Amino acid sequence: MKKLAFKAVSLGLSMLGGSLAGVIVKRGWKLAAGEDEAPKLPTKATAGRTVLIAAAFQGAVFAVVKAALDRGAAESAQKLTGTWPDD
Repeated sequence: MKKLAFKAVSLGLSMLGGSLAGVIVKRGWKLAAGEDEAPKLPTKATAGRTVLIAAAFQGAVFAVVKAALDRGAAESAQKLTGTWPDD
């Protein structure tokens, strides 16, 4: 039962984390490139290198946010239940 509750909380945190990471990417790209949106596909006006940099930045932000939220959720679960979620 504990694992099921942890999975439900983890799913909610993942959705929240995706939204948070999206905001961080948008603001970070605006600061770094001075553009409102990171490019998604290369066009004649956008260099392919810029698209790859944007994709790498987005991937890194999403991975760090996911890892931080997953770790925090696991530590919180351990404090509440006394056991690590995967045990």
